[in-house]
Order: sequence, then C-alpha cells, then structure tokens
Amino acid sequence: MARILVIDDDRMIGDTLTRVFGDLGHGVDVAYSLEEGLKKAGQGAFDVVFLDVRLPDGSGLDVLSSLQGMPSSPEVVVITGYADRNGAEVALSENAWDYLKKPASMDTVVSAVEQVLKYREQKSGHGKGLEFDRGGIIGDSPGMRKCLSLAARATSSMANVILTGETGTGKELFARAIHDNSSRASGPFVVVDCASLPKSLMESVLFGHAKGAFTGAHAASEGLIKQADGGTLFLDEIGELPLSMQKAFLRVLEEKRFRHIGSAQEVESDFRLISATNRDLDQMVKKGRFRKDLLFRLRAIHIHLPPLRERAEDIRDLSAHYMNRLSRKNGTEPKSFSPKLMEALVSYHWPGNVRELHHTLDWVYAQAMDEPTLFAKHLPPAVRMAAVAQDLEQDAEMPGPGVKEQAPPPDTAMFPETDVKWHDYRKKLLDEGEKRYLQDLMARSGGSVKEAASVSGLSQPRLYELLRKHNIPTK
Repeated sequence: MARILVIDDDRMIGDTLTRVFGDLGHGVDVAYSLEEGLKKAGQGAFDVVFLDVRLPDGSGLDVLSSLQGMPSSPEVVVITGYADRNGAEVALSENAWDYLKKPASMDTVVSAVEQVLKYREQKSGHGKGLEFDRGGIIGDSPGMRKCLSLAARATSSMANVILTGETGTGKELFARAIHDNSSRASGPFVVVDCASLPKSLMESVLFGHAKGAFTGAHAASEGLIKQADGGTLFLDEIGELPLSMQKAFLRVLEEKRFRHIGSAQEVESDFRLISATNRDLDQMVKKGRFRKDLLFRLRAIHIHLPPLRERAEDIRDLSAHYMNRLSRKNGTEPKSFSPKLMEALVSYHWPGNVRELHHTLDWVYAQAMDEPTLFAKHLPPAVRMAAVAQDLEQDAEMPGPGVKEQAPPPDTAMFPETDVKWHDYRKKLLDEGEKRYLQDLMARSGGSVKEAASVSGLSQPRLYELLRKHNIPTK
C-alpha cells in the first residue's frame, strides 16, 4: 500500500483521486494550497505526491525540490492544466517522476503510482549501496540532499559525472567525495584546472611527451591523463577546453588510449572522469564553442549544485563548521555568533557562494582575534552595508510612530475611478510594474532564463511561471 499526497486546489480532482486510490487500498491525503501541502508532506511519510502547478499561494514548481527533500523522499508527479514545454523542462530537470497534462486518464495516474512503488521497492532493496560519506560537505537543505543523493548513486557506477553550478558552490568538494566513496578511492585523484593551463602547454600537460619531442623537453613526461590511471581524472572548468583539445580528448574518453607527444606508441589509462563547469555548455554548443558529442559523453550523470542564496538554511551550519575549524587551527576557544551577525549572514546574497562565505569568516575571525563572541561590527563593510540597506528598505515601507507621511498631489491621470476597489487598483499597478520589470530583465539577459534568474535572484521555476503569466517570450 502506498501513501499518497495530492496538492491541488481543485476539490473535484482531490475527491476523485482519493476515491480511486482508496479503492485500490492506498492511503490518500489532500492539500489545497502549497503551504498546507508542505506542512502535510513534512508530517507524513508519503511515497508519491501529485502536485498541481498553479495554486492559490504560488507555483508548485517552486516547491518541487522541497517536497523531494522531505524525510520520506517522495516521488513527485506534476499534473497541471497549464502544461507547456518550459514547465516540463523545469519539472524534469528537477527530477520529477512525470509531467502530466490535465485531464489525465485514471489509467495514467494509477500506472504512475504502480511504477513509483516498484521503483522504491527496488531502491530499498539496494539501500546499502547508497551509503555516502559526505566528508566536508555541509548542509541539509532540500537542494543539498538531492545533490548528495545523486552523488551517492554516482559512486556505484563508473559513469562520467559532470558537476555544474556557479563559482564557489563546492564542485571540487563533491568530485573528491564521489571519488573517495567509489571503488577507486585507493587510486589517484588528479585535478586539472582547464582555465589555468596555457594553451601552448595544454596538450603536453594532459597527454605527456617523449624526451626531445620539442624544444625544452629534456625529459619524458607521462602527462596527467596517465597519472589518473586506476583512479579519477577531475577536469575543472572544462568549458575552457579549446575545441582542438575537445576533439583529442573525446577519443581518449572513448578508447582510454592515446599517444604521448613525439611518440608513436599508444599507452592506456583506465580513469573515471568527473568534470565541472560554471558555464552553460548547451549554449556553448549552440554557438559552436563546445562539441555536442563530447557533452553527451560528459553528462552521463549530471549534478547541479545550487547557489548559496537558494539554500540559506545551510548558512548557520556552514558558518559554525568553518569558524570552529578556524578556532582549532589557531588554537583558540570556539566562538559564538551574535544574533545580529547571523541575521546579516543569512540575509546576504552571496554572489561568491560558499567560497565568499569562507573568505568573509576569515575576515571576521581576524577582526575578532581572541574575543569570544562575534558581532556584526566584525563583518566586512560590504556585508554590513547590505544588511543595513535591507533594514532601511523595510523601514521605508513602514513609517515610524508619530511620523506623518506627506502625500504628493494626486495625479489625475493615475487616480482610480471612485468605483474601483483599492485591492483591484493596487493589483493592477503591481502587475504592470512586474511585467515591465520582467520585460527589461529578459531584454538585458538576451532572452536567457538562466542568466535572468541569476540577475534577478529568482529561481528558474518561479521565473518561468512569471514569464508565462505575462506572456513574455524566452529563447
């Protein structure tokens, strides 16, 4: 018997699914809003969630990861009357079980539950194979739990892994954890920073060379690919690999054989490849700057690491862990965080992600020295200013006691008709402002949703929902 949660504001759908699944012996609970759905999902051990997209308090796509990150790790079936390609792309990229358009046949939804149960039964039977020592990876937010689950699965195979995400999100940390948890843990873990390799030396550094192969080659070199034999080759910033090297590396990836520069004899290297990039490789393929066939080879397993601003609930644990590490390293007593300092850390945007957080805490530690408590005064000026600016914006929206706002003279062109309700008028103005903002945002981003989401701070699912709402096209 399955435990099923239906999150849909259509009561007829809720009643129908409750009756159908109940007749099959399954337990069903229904929620009519996102807030209610998240609350029930956190309280019950559900196997599958049927999730509507357009709900009274927001888009179901915005909470997809949160639902998947619940203790029971339910599979989520998105079911919507407003199905479109963008929504499907977002849902499936977030690893939804399926994306169905209303009205869906009962056979389809029943089959989805049956397949989920079969999948979960298989997964539970192999649970020991998914144990994963996260090492120095800190965080228990839904986004991180999803990444850790994928990393655990990656350790049980030798498939190529690609890690994507903004600079400073911990891609090398994940790569090393996958290696350390795999059957190749006793082998070498060879890191290649493609962005820092000079193009003139790249081929020699990767493939090695024979003695005398070129001017200055006074001794033979086996190259980094050979050094990774029996272990893992980690190509960081693989988007910086020149096209000429992409072609050469593709052959190595397919055959695990290559020649040192200046040598006629082929050598073998049995390596497992993990790559990482902060670039949009799909866009690079479209522009002819990255090989499509190579991308297919790299992306057998894809793990996208969320930026720190999308997992703010991890900031407290990350900060405490790093500050304790600094204290141990410097032989000082552990330090405590004042509430004001922690509020500033949690509310900051962190464009440099975890790496920037660590640098900020280095500054804080240096400012505090032997002081046992860390205060907002110890923060770098930029972080303090961001916190103060946010407080000022909130205060500006709410006049203090005894302060009388001076109203500007009414603009007769904008003033509503006397029979228009304030709520309706306010909503109209907000919608118009929202649409103008989104139009300018997409124009500035060249129609790229990924870039627009990064600029605006919105999640991609939420941005897609707003763009559909205002009929604004994307690339």
